[in-house]
Amino acid sequence: MENIAIVGGGITGLSLALALHRLGLKSLVLESSDGLRVAGAAFVTWTNAWKALDALAVGHLLRPQHCQLSGIVVTSTVSGVPTAQLSYGNREVRCVKRRVLLETLANELPKDTIRFSSKVVSIQTSGHLKLIHLADGSILKTKVLVGCEGINSIVARWLGFNQPSFTKRFAIRGYVQCKENHGLNPEFLLFTGHGYRCGIIPCDPTTIYWFFTLSPSNQEQEEEIIENPMKMKQFVVSNLGQVEDKIKAIIEKTEVEDIICSPLRFRPPWEILWGDISKGNVCVAGDAFHPMTPDIGQGACSSLEDAIFLARYLSEAFSVSRSEEEQEELEYKMIQNSLKKYAKDRKWRAIDLVTTAYLVGFLQQSDGKVMTFLRDKVLAPFLANLLMKKADFDCGPL
Repeated sequence: MENIAIVGGGITGLSLALALHRLGLKSLVLESSDGLRVAGAAFVTWTNAWKALDALAVGHLLRPQHCQLSGIVVTSTVSGVPTAQLSYGNREVRCVKRRVLLETLANELPKDTIRFSSKVVSIQTSGHLKLIHLADGSILKTKVLVGCEGINSIVARWLGFNQPSFTKRFAIRGYVQCKENHGLNPEFLLFTGHGYRCGIIPCDPTTIYWFFTLSPSNQEQEEEIIENPMKMKQFVVSNLGQVEDKIKAIIEKTEVEDIICSPLRFRPPWEILWGDISKGNVCVAGDAFHPMTPDIGQGACSSLEDAIFLARYLSEAFSVSRSEEEQEELEYKMIQNSLKKYAKDRKWRAIDLVTTAYLVGFLQQSDGKVMTFLRDKVLAPFLANLLMKKADFDCGPL
């Protein structure tokens, strides 16, 4: 029997568990793998993410390990000329290594909070409780069930959501660990053109994260590239266009085991608008709730926001003392109302981010002379500014 069960031990699940722990609430994280899911290299954490990390009291542990980025430089791969350069000003932006973040969150949790090798296969209702059936045959009872297990969320399907839509785009991601200082300025370098989009971002003086998004021209190209890390690397280098040799050298230095490719999926905004983000004592957060394309770098950041909002509302539901006779019924109603408030608060933020990410990706990756001219001469500063404005969000303290 658990008060709160969280399915998924990624960024969202661990952040939520830690937020609850900071508020004095115990939870159990059910992770299907046999250890922390550290694959995925790194991701950009914008100002809104750092506000959430500070609310979790881990920001001070992560800052010394990641350099602060001063701004973004957008360059056309067609001309090789910068099309926009913006300073982040007083915004805090860093590229955080996924492994470091997950290990930091996990280390702050009480022992036995995470249960590994616990794959959820089905969910049933039993009165005011949810029965969670695991692959090993065991059954857990819980008062609250939160799905944080990403785009293939079984909890999201239980709530009635469809599988996220495929954008027909893929992202190749790489992680380079240099033996010496890489010499890059602490800037987000973004390259667009020829139907591709590439980013080079330093995490610290010796570590670089990079990504390259593409739309395969045919099934043969898709199968040839996405299954072979060496061909992924060759494809990226050969399609960078008029980009400096030192940038291409970063891609070439990447070890094949540090390169991954994944399809880009998103939940259409109308599904978020009309779907059930919560139902009774069940809800979703993070990618299980609002999977989005990575084009504005807000996937993980908004997941951290979710964790703060949800923990705050759940603490209200469990804060009232009741007699044993009224405990079950009133507690269920309090939980239900808390999850409804969470869903209401997060719905429009999610719709905004999902829609913006999709449109930015479409504009930055579109090819053709007219679109290239508009993107490089007119839209580049606007799109770069748009990325920063979405980060000006404050989830508030726990």
